[in-house]
Amino acid sequence: MKKAIKYILKMCGYKLVKDNAIQYDIDYDPEFISEFETLEPNTATSIERMHALKEAVKYVIGNNIAGDLVECGVWKGGSCMLIARTLLEYDQNDRLLWLYDTFEGMTLPTNEDIEKETGIKGGDLLENIEKNTDKYNMWAYAPEDIVRKNMESTKYPSDKIKYIRGKVEDTLNETKPESIALLRLDTDWYESTKAEMDALYPLIAKGGVLIIDDYGHFEGARKAIDEYFDSVKEQPLMHRIDYTGRMIIKKS
Repeated sequence: MKKAIKYILKMCGYKLVKDNAIQYDIDYDPEFISEFETLEPNTATSIERMHALKEAVKYVIGNNIAGDLVECGVWKGGSCMLIARTLLEYDQNDRLLWLYDTFEGMTLPTNEDIEKETGIKGGDLLENIEKNTDKYNMWAYAPEDIVRKNMESTKYPSDKIKYIRGKVEDTLNETKPESIALLRLDTDWYESTKAEMDALYPLIAKGGVLIIDDYGHFEGARKAIDEYFDSVKEQPLMHRIDYTGRMIIKKS
């Protein structure tokens, strides 16, 4: 019953929490809150994760971390809009932005993909749900023209933005950056996250940033990340942004 109630609330854009749930305070500046409000219609990401993303871009700029900025799983482009705006805010307009997405909604999950909080399988989350562009639609569908229009609104140079269409399991074998300063992963599932880590993590520059959106939300995403670091024998410090978001600074 509890799982069913949580699922229904989630579909309506709400979340059930205990009365004594821990609340995390972040010192938002008024300017960022205003900026987040303008981006909120185009992102399903929490204000905590968006704030961390902006700080990560500022860190990359301030520390002269070389490389491109990459997001896998962009939905309507809200996170990449924030990246582009922040770069322009600091007079940076020559870095490449890579947007990887199917632009047709989520790929199909496997048995590894289970929502941690409810125990509901990914396939069941998608079952009988009509694909649309609503913020709380599990298919995370947004056609490419919507994303392009949103990115154009940032005024970031269009020739510096790459839209890579298709499943990352396929596209990363064909097209990827030479060097990455910031990598944000938000494709939810095990297979896609595994492909992203195998192909892109080695390309992150020393001191570069990895942001994982779904580490605490989907068991498959967590497993893919943990398996990767086990395989390369690394134990990075994983900073907790909120219940699901994690951030890592690559040491070497």
